[in-house]
Amino acid sequence: MFYKELVDLYSRLEATSKRLEKTHILSEFLKSARKESVILLLQGKVFPNWDDRELGISSKLALKAISSATGASSEDMARLWNDLGDLGDVAEMLVKNKSQSTLFSEALTVDKVFSNLRKVAGMQGSGTVNRKVQLIAELIANSKPSEAKYVVRTILGELRVGLGEGTMRDALIWAHFGDKVGLSYDVENNKCEYDKASFDAISDLVQRALDVRNDFAEVAILAKRGEGALSQVSLVPGRPVKLMLFQKAAGFSDGFERVGSPCAIEFKYDGFRVQIHKADGKIKLYTRRFEDVTDQFPDVIPAIERIAQDSFILDCEVIGVDKSTGKFLPFQVISQRIRRKHNIEDMALRFPVEVNVFDVLFWNGCDTLDLPFSERRRILESAIEAAKGIKCSDCLITESKDEAIAFYERALSCGNEGVMMKNLKAPYKPGSRVGFGVKVKPTMDTLEVVITGAEWGEGKRGRWLASFIIAVRDVSSGDYLEIGRVGTGIKEKEGEGVSFDQLTQLLNPLILENKGREVKVMPKIVIEVDYEEIQQSPSYSSGFALRFPRFVRLRDDRSASDVSTIDDVRTLYSGQRGRGSC
Repeated sequence: MFYKELVDLYSRLEATSKRLEKTHILSEFLKSARKESVILLLQGKVFPNWDDRELGISSKLALKAISSATGASSEDMARLWNDLGDLGDVAEMLVKNKSQSTLFSEALTVDKVFSNLRKVAGMQGSGTVNRKVQLIAELIANSKPSEAKYVVRTILGELRVGLGEGTMRDALIWAHFGDKVGLSYDVENNKCEYDKASFDAISDLVQRALDVRNDFAEVAILAKRGEGALSQVSLVPGRPVKLMLFQKAAGFSDGFERVGSPCAIEFKYDGFRVQIHKADGKIKLYTRRFEDVTDQFPDVIPAIERIAQDSFILDCEVIGVDKSTGKFLPFQVISQRIRRKHNIEDMALRFPVEVNVFDVLFWNGCDTLDLPFSERRRILESAIEAAKGIKCSDCLITESKDEAIAFYERALSCGNEGVMMKNLKAPYKPGSRVGFGVKVKPTMDTLEVVITGAEWGEGKRGRWLASFIIAVRDVSSGDYLEIGRVGTGIKEKEGEGVSFDQLTQLLNPLILENKGREVKVMPKIVIEVDYEEIQQSPSYSSGFALRFPRFVRLRDDRSASDVSTIDDVRTLYSGQRGRGSC
């Protein structure tokens, strides 16, 4: 397939803001899409979600590649970037203006783009930067103007065509199960009709396959073979999967109402959530962001090896333990081990950890997602003997509010964040906030938000990004909705905590647009903030604003898809006047 065909699809998707029209356009394309490379690139990816390999291309490297391909000077590119804001638009403009730009170039194919970008991701060693620039410049040099735009957007990880997870799932259903669900789409009036019961049943099947495989391209190819192929999808140990997420309850009365009574109540640890996989004799630890952190925790491997099963996937929390007191350490202490690449043994001795296992997704050759929580917990308790380094999470089964409150107070006294309340009959739903479990935390809740933009400081802060635009996630559209700016709680000096310089270094490679003193960045850096109050506000796309937001900590264990949702904000807003009751 020529890359131009994919670029035409991007252009059509970008040209409309109508979700149904996007779904229709994408579904028509998916009917004939058969190759993994095509389906990954239409998402702006070269690896599936579960694969933590990245291209590692910053705006600075992208500029070098554009310059190499077009001959444009650094000054010209800086001026264009400031005027246009988008480096993809800069590449398009420069390729369009380049003399003889297309007379002797070869037509780009999807395979060529995919091959070059995968080579970029795999490069290591001396001369890597120059070789990466050459591979990208080769693509741009052989691009038509519109192709250059999307090559650059792809390498920066920001396609900007408005494809949320829900739209992609529905497009897959329209493409391969339209007749079964009685689908009809009126192009002229942008309206569709279908049988709701049939659509919901297929949607559940497709969503489960997406949750289990964490790979839209693989599921899209399986969907061509029909419902039977999708129904056979199972978890694969060794391939990280989305973990189940939970909403916040207003208190124990609300919690019992939402999850049922009796229920399981567990400590909510202030640690690092990991999924532990065992397959083919190998043990791997992955973060919520699918990063392989096995090497950072060599001290827990012997404890995990005591579990007498050939294959499993466990949902756990790794918690730091104070050697002198035995009490749990806060998240920020243990997070130092995640970032450490050297002297790991020394760090393990200084900050020992304990693995608390609270769920099982796969066990001895079978996935356990559809088993009720009570059965999954029984598997864990029968298989994991508390020993140095590993144990089952502290858990209470009760229908008593008084017992729940006493357990909650014990959790807080041990240094935990609060408790989880879980429905005993519920299955495990990867990636979903479905009400099968809720968290109960102290009255003043924080929000986990992603940074989507920033502004350069003034005066002594002039060399740093100093005011950060923060956003929450709209689950239905996949968009990030702004909810305020934060600049307090961040340190000016190194060594006192997370600093402006540290955040600037993290965000610099992620800059997508440059408009004067303001920048737009790829939504990747997640932080936790507290605030005085949530207010309604037309100034931000969420419709809300945080009053006096303050930086609490960097959440490098979270991905942008894990941040608080707009529904969380609405719940907090409606309940904030009555906060404090259990």
